[in-house]
Amino acid sequence: MKRTPCIFFDRDGIINQSPGPGYVERVEDFHLLPDFPQALRIAQSRGYRAVVVTNQRGVALGLVHPRTLEAIHLHMHSLLAQEGLKLDGVYVCPHDRGECTCRKPMPGMLLRAAEELNLALAHSWMIGDHETDITAGRVAGCRTIRVGDLSVPSEADERVSDMSGLPALLEALLPRQSV
Repeated sequence: MKRTPCIFFDRDGIINQSPGPGYVERVEDFHLLPDFPQALRIAQSRGYRAVVVTNQRGVALGLVHPRTLEAIHLHMHSLLAQEGLKLDGVYVCPHDRGECTCRKPMPGMLLRAAEELNLALAHSWMIGDHETDITAGRVAGCRTIRVGDLSVPSEADERVSDMSGLPALLEALLPRQSV
């Protein structure tokens, strides 16, 4: 079976408004960023799968209950469905630092998704707003895009200053995949 390329998206700061240094602790605090649906639409129109890979340390710290996190993700799916969009998977690391191999910058979530969803990592992209996202993507064998302050050093393959620039960058970068 042919492996499919994927766009891996970090969650906070890419899909939804970043809570800053804290955590999205309630469903009502999850706000979809206006440019994300268009970025997702472009990726999927080009034949890429779409998977969320997100560190959620707030679970390990007892700030976010696992059922609340599940409700937040159900809300995210619902908001995307209203836009006619669907994700292929959501992979979560609920662990604290040093407890696992899935927490970014480790590539565990990407590797697991690749195995479970038959993804072609060498033809995939990791998009995030922190260098830990970029490191995880690079270690997994993906190309990378960092969203955020361009004056901050990054090992990312590509960069945009904010989410408003991501759809145009994806239009320019992503070849159409034969299905």
